Amino acid sequence: MPKTQAYFISAENVAKENARVGGDVHKVNVANVIELGELELRDVGPKDVYMRILAASGEHNIDHAAMADTVNIAEARGGKMYPGNSAVGEVLSVGSEVTKFKEGDVVITHCNGEPDEYGYPLRIWAYDQPDSIGWYSKEAVVEEWQLVKAPLDCGLNLWEIAALPLRAPTAYHLWRRGLGIYRIKVSREQKAILNVLGFGGGVSELFLQLAKAEGHNAFFCSGSPARREALESQGIVGIDQKQFNRFADKGDVKAFSKEVKKLTGGEGMHIVCDMLRGPVWPAGFAVAARQGVNVSAGWQLSQVIDYNSTIASVKQLTIDHTHYETPPGCDAATELYGRVFRPTVHSEIYAFEDLPRSFEEMHQNTQTGIPIIRVAKDLPESLKSRTD
Repeated sequence: MPKTQAYFISAENVAKENARVGGDVHKVNVANVIELGELELRDVGPKDVYMRILAASGEHNIDHAAMADTVNIAEARGGKMYPGNSAVGEVLSVGSEVTKFKEGDVVITHCNGEPDEYGYPLRIWAYDQPDSIGWYSKEAVVEEWQLVKAPLDCGLNLWEIAALPLRAPTAYHLWRRGLGIYRIKVSREQKAILNVLGFGGGVSELFLQLAKAEGHNAFFCSGSPARREALESQGIVGIDQKQFNRFADKGDVKAFSKEVKKLTGGEGMHIVCDMLRGPVWPAGFAVAARQGVNVSAGWQLSQVIDYNSTIASVKQLTIDHTHYETPPGCDAATELYGRVFRPTVHSEIYAFEDLPRSFEEMHQNTQTGIPIIRVAKDLPESLKSRTD
């Protein structure tokens, strides 16, 4: 196979940046850790698809890899890793046993690296799955089962479609688990309309869009006025996270809890989507209603949490950890593009060469929506009118 350009993170670059900032991960410049290099792709096997990447979305797992704040994943991967697990691509050729795709098809990726016996991932592609090569690259080779046909007629443009391959299945999985757990405890006849809260980013946006589409009260707590405005236009109530100093101390959490009671007639939130860690964790825990469910994906900022189990027991609060969807779940989530999922995309579409800057700006939390990187300069005819 030919060589291609691909971004990578090396343990060496992580160490250099860590030394530059004196070990203070808050001062890390993510752009200094991500490097563009040349990669020789593996040969296309009978079940493989060879594709060129058209566009990719920025994902927060780059932060984990660049800062090595929870685990030094580049070191664990042998000193170098090629990230990127959310992209839109065009099929260039397929292996002899591939039946779902053909040359010229536009596809989206999912990042289930190694499914368990139930289809749920043990590892994530282009992160902790051994030998996995990600899609922050010009071209890639991937097995057929890791791709889904792009829903080009869903009403979204290319950049909006590119924002969803990782986030949509995550939100879909969080919602069906959160709602399912709540319904084990409280029937629809007992409580038909629920109060649902999400904090911050793209997954929470989609999570709340699902809740709103099913008739529930949805609340988006974010420090970004642009993102709150986008969701408020869809009937989702915005709460300014900065108004509560991003929950810096107990007084801020108490003030937030008071505001939530006001917004919900004293009930609180029946389902909360957060990271189960970092500054939003105490706030999400505090505003949970009786029989409430707190769901989370990922492990940004910390691998350890603590909470008052007595309060959780009295309130019958359930805390649920998730990782990612099954491949069939990814297919199901894709059906909701445009119908339910309408992501907020950052105002600048980054060029391929600006990918490191896009991740540093994501790290600094200065973007107005999900960052998108345009990888291919020339697009297929089917997509040339879908970039507005």
